[in-house]
Amino acid sequence: MVEAGAETAEQGTRQGAQQTTRALPPTAGQTSAEHPWPVRLLTMKISDYVAKMPQVWVEGQVVQATRRPGTTTAYLTLRDTDVDMSLPVSAHVRLLDALPGGLAEGARVVVRASPEFWTKRGVLQLQATDIRPVGIGELLARIEHLKRVLASEGLLDEHRKKPLPFLPRCVGLVCGRASAAERDVVRTASDRWPGVRFEVRQVAVQGASAVSEVSAAVAELDDDAGVDVIVVARGGGSLEDLLPFSNEALCRAVAACRTPVVSAIGHEVDNVLLDLVADVRASTPTDAGRRVVPAVAEEVAGLESARGRLRRGVLRLLEAEEAGLRALRSRPVLADPRALLAEPTRTVAEARERGRRALEGRLREQAGVLTGLAASVRALSPAAVLERGYAVLQTDEGQVVRSPEDAPTGEWLRARLARGSIVVEVVDNEDEDDEQFGDDGDG
Repeated sequence: MVEAGAETAEQGTRQGAQQTTRALPPTAGQTSAEHPWPVRLLTMKISDYVAKMPQVWVEGQVVQATRRPGTTTAYLTLRDTDVDMSLPVSAHVRLLDALPGGLAEGARVVVRASPEFWTKRGVLQLQATDIRPVGIGELLARIEHLKRVLASEGLLDEHRKKPLPFLPRCVGLVCGRASAAERDVVRTASDRWPGVRFEVRQVAVQGASAVSEVSAAVAELDDDAGVDVIVVARGGGSLEDLLPFSNEALCRAVAACRTPVVSAIGHEVDNVLLDLVADVRASTPTDAGRRVVPAVAEEVAGLESARGRLRRGVLRLLEAEEAGLRALRSRPVLADPRALLAEPTRTVAEARERGRRALEGRLREQAGVLTGLAASVRALSPAAVLERGYAVLQTDEGQVVRSPEDAPTGEWLRARLARGSIVVEVVDNEDEDDEQFGDDGDG
């Protein structure tokens, strides 16, 4: 009766609108401030347009299901699994009763529905004619397909994964509100390194808003320069409970992080796509606490061990050097350092003596040669001839007189003797025989 009354009211509204549209612009483009459309006309046109749309299959997550006792219509809110968008859906209760186990909030379903526009409230909703739950096998197949897509883009490659810092200044933690996963990570890490600091973001880790909240928290921590590593932690659960961590949007958000990300979802047997995309996969939240920080006791023990090895190495080196010094000091050459110079000194002295003797012999030889050359020079010297009584006659111009023609009678000549010179006058330059002067045998 209520639906029939609403339909009658809608028909009346449509008739009224038809009666008043004769003087109104026929199309939306022809409206103006002076000639607007009334709301009823616009809503009717939207309703007519939506009514022409065919039925559609749509997938989503049921976030609200209302079923009032005594009514045959149930009202659902179907939300997108990746983003915060939803649509109201109305369905006959027999569709819900036909589902095995009924329809619970949070379930993923595929709905066949016709779009409807309620003109009185201006609301678009879907009228469902078939509702089917998404089975486990289909979910696993979709996850496997998404895994292949991400792998083809290189998001699962090991070479792109970043190493964890040895000792992070601050650990970003994305977890559920007041969850055991948060306590496990914080307690384990604090026990291993008491000085570790956490930046915690508590979000929904299950349900319709999990993907958007976790993605936003990861992006916020990645933008924080003080956070050196991010841990996304959640306890175990069913496949449906862990579906947000196999979501494509969340996987891409983690892959885009500059900060290393540790995935600690569920238990060892649980496998989600976030484990493959993250830089490090921890089997449990407790394991994540062990991975992100070193253990103080282990590091102290390691330092002591390293110091011991270093001390022993230095002692061995010193002992080896001392042994080498003792061996060097025991050698004869170091016992008497002058012995090292004795042989070179003797060699140098012998070489000097040989050099001295060779030089003296050479000097004596050259002195004899020089004496002979001096005798030859003296024998050939004009002075030696003069010493035998000869004289050299020269004119006033210094020319040597070699024949009577060079000294006419009456000319004064200079006679150069062995010691000094005299001036003589030519009284007769006739050519006479040399024998009248007498030959002394010297020439």
